[in-house]
Amino acid sequence: MFEERLSTRIWVDALMRRAQVAGSAAFIVQRGEESRGDVLIKVSDLAGGARAYVPRTSMEGERVFVDLEVQGIGPEEASVDDYISRARDRDRDLWIIEIEDREGRHFLTEPIE
Repeated sequence: MFEERLSTRIWVDALMRRAQVAGSAAFIVQRGEESRGDVLIKVSDLAGGARAYVPRTSMEGERVFVDLEVQGIGPEEASVDDYISRARDRDRDLWIIEIEDREGRHFLTEPIE
């Protein structure tokens, strides 16, 4: 069964708007392929800490986001930046989004109302 999905560009715009409405800053660090590009989200707490998140498909077929700290990436910002640099070299179609939020919120699981 074919499932319609938002283009990556629209999804990125919605995530950035959600963060900005909550008082955080959100930036596109690298633009990827408009319709189906992969996404990497960096969340900086503005105190030297950061986390990286990537989407995965769950066993139930739902999109979930994995905190890459489970793979040893972060919580120091330098560690996340090193990973992002390597990811950029591997995938030029990758969207890289940075969210700056003092509380470290990622806005990836917020309901849209």
